[in-house]
Amino acid sequence: MSADVVSADVASADVAPASGDDELARQRPVLVTGGGGFLGGALVDALLARGLRVRSFARGAYPGLTAKGVDVLRGDLADADAVSEAAVGCSAVFHVAAKAGIWGRAADFHAANVVGTAHVIAACRSHGIGRLIYTSTPSVVQTSAAIEGGDESLAYADPPLTHYGHTKALAERAVLAANGAGLCTVALRPRLIWGPGDTQLLPRMVARSRAGRLRRVGPVDPLIDAVYIDNAVDAHLLAYDRLAPEATCAGRAYFVTQGEPIGMYQLLDAMLAAVGEPPVTRSVPRWLARAAGTVFEPVWRALGRDDDPPMTRFLAIQLSTANWFDIGAARRDLGFAAQVDTAEGLRRLARWWQVERAAASPAGSAPGPAG
Repeated sequence: MSADVVSADVASADVAPASGDDELARQRPVLVTGGGGFLGGALVDALLARGLRVRSFARGAYPGLTAKGVDVLRGDLADADAVSEAAVGCSAVFHVAAKAGIWGRAADFHAANVVGTAHVIAACRSHGIGRLIYTSTPSVVQTSAAIEGGDESLAYADPPLTHYGHTKALAERAVLAANGAGLCTVALRPRLIWGPGDTQLLPRMVARSRAGRLRRVGPVDPLIDAVYIDNAVDAHLLAYDRLAPEATCAGRAYFVTQGEPIGMYQLLDAMLAAVGEPPVTRSVPRWLARAAGTVFEPVWRALGRDDDPPMTRFLAIQLSTANWFDIGAARRDLGFAAQVDTAEGLRRLARWWQVERAAASPAGSAPGPAG
């Protein structure tokens, strides 16, 4: 969630010709799993802007994608036949879809993230698709300890803190192990994607703010990383352009962030201000938040509830612990640098929120200030 403005020295031998430069490849669609989501939708738009044919595979219908000329196929990642059908004739796959979250049944995370990714890999091999760009997450390495400047040499979390982190780690391992002459793979680990188009994080923050339920956890403002949506998309396109059998990035994972850590509540307050909400002023001790998680988790488990508890031990850790990463490898191997800094991203977020509010206002009424 800050700006990464560092140029990268990338050997030209590592840059594969983009399929967008090859007329034969242009005639074959690029598959985006989860094309109706926040990152997936932004990636679809970027690929269309390159003049590429795009196919989306997701559970929803997404008529907005159809209106843009996207070939929209509906299905579940756990359905091997549906995934294989979606991949027919494609030149590359961006595997973005996943089951995310801090709570839920282990079997559901495993089916979507582990089994689903195995189906994507199998479909690539079955249909001779040469490039697979996988959207992973820093959660694969996160433990209860602070991470300050960690790089890709960090081990996978053992034990994992959530079903999400565990299953994404298993999936990432499978994707990287699949790298070879016939199928080139790369995994990207974007940290906390935010910006216009967000239908998850920001709306939840606003709802909690208006309900008076936002709290700081602990006495300090821990440094964290995040990445603006356009920069996350850029990283995926850079990986797509460079991925080839002899490319340095093939078979590797990369952290993707703004490149400058920022205080968690500094960023949270800035995002709230951008949408007209007040800053978070109330706080709870870290021990109390963890104790609350210890109470809520077994209750939610006993009730079989799939919605998030008000607090979990993992969330208490996340809200009070430093987590930021060294993105030197992405700069070096992918040529990645955040083109949109945090200040500009916040301005764009505010403008988008105003437009969204205006669109949601009753006909003939003025939208008023954001928030």
